[in-house]
Amino acid sequence: MSFTVGVDLGQTGEYPAFAVLGETEEKIPKRVYEVRHLERHRKESYSALIEHLRSIVSRLPDKEIEPLIAVDSTAVGQPVVDMIAEAKIPGSVYGVTVTSGDAMSRDGKQCRVPKRELVSTVAILLQTGRLRIARELPHAALLERELKSFRAKIMLSEKDTEEAWRERDHDDLVLAVSIAAWLRERGEDSWDRWFREEKTWPTFRIAIPR
Repeated sequence: MSFTVGVDLGQTGEYPAFAVLGETEEKIPKRVYEVRHLERHRKESYSALIEHLRSIVSRLPDKEIEPLIAVDSTAVGQPVVDMIAEAKIPGSVYGVTVTSGDAMSRDGKQCRVPKRELVSTVAILLQTGRLRIARELPHAALLERELKSFRAKIMLSEKDTEEAWRERDHDDLVLAVSIAAWLRERGEDSWDRWFREEKTWPTFRIAIPR
């Protein structure tokens, strides 16, 4: 099973959160994801949160396939994403900055994703039964409440800034789940996918002219 870890490190007044999505073997006809783990913390130092992330990754059952790690960089910025990458936690680390508007962009493993894109990705996965949440998980009920509120945010006007949205509402769990789901569905690097599915890097033959 392949895993994606969503990380919302939060900002002032918010709860940092971690979510783990596991991709099942089912194809109906597309990939199916299960929310396998949720964690919510009081605000801690970034170094302490990075160690929480290391602990989560170390407990994932499949050691042969490194996970994808999606980090919300909207509030914390690229330096904190770099701190996570430099911590050498097994996995491919992507920074995801949530924006207003409609345009999505990407520079290497740094992605800028409209909130509408996150909302639509999660909504489609839920409506088609491709995103499943075990009710016995800690915080599962809170996640479901956050999802209902989060989907309503697609109605925000274009003038509503992302900073105001994040300050006004507490949706740490759903953001961790959403960026993980988006990365797995739409933002993943093809090299990461090849490595996970083939468990080896591709080889190339270069034709040398005689």
